[in-house]
Amino acid sequence: MKILEDDSAVMSKARELCSTIAEDADFQQLLAKVETFLHNDEARLAYQSVHESGEALNQKQQAGLELADSEVAQFESARKSLLTNPIASEFLGAQKDLESLQMTVGRLVGMTLELGRVPTSEDIAQSQSGGCCGGEGGGGGCGC
Repeated sequence: MKILEDDSAVMSKARELCSTIAEDADFQQLLAKVETFLHNDEARLAYQSVHESGEALNQKQQAGLELADSEVAQFESARKSLLTNPIASEFLGAQKDLESLQMTVGRLVGMTLELGRVPTSEDIAQSQSGGCCGGEGGGGGCGC
């Protein structure tokens, strides 16, 4: 498919978009927060511990086992401690913002492919409210 060839206009614009994102000052700040976190052993280990503890509690709960109050209290205490660590807290915020950026850009590209045109503000608002698909298989064409 010619549209996917390295020298196609679409691939050129995709690389231009990637370059614009990579050079954006806000994006650079988000990456700096991630890098700071990755180089801080204390914050990284605290995050890993809370993440693993949360997953263990979740698995236990999904298996139908009762969670002890002490387990939950211990997890909540570790989570609160993690959130008071400014490096970990900034990392979590940056992670959320990066995921949001990825989802938003992906949604716009997806809507463009579905609609066959650049989505309008109205198209985007409709896709966020979920009211544009027209039911089963109707495909109103806006990100459903």
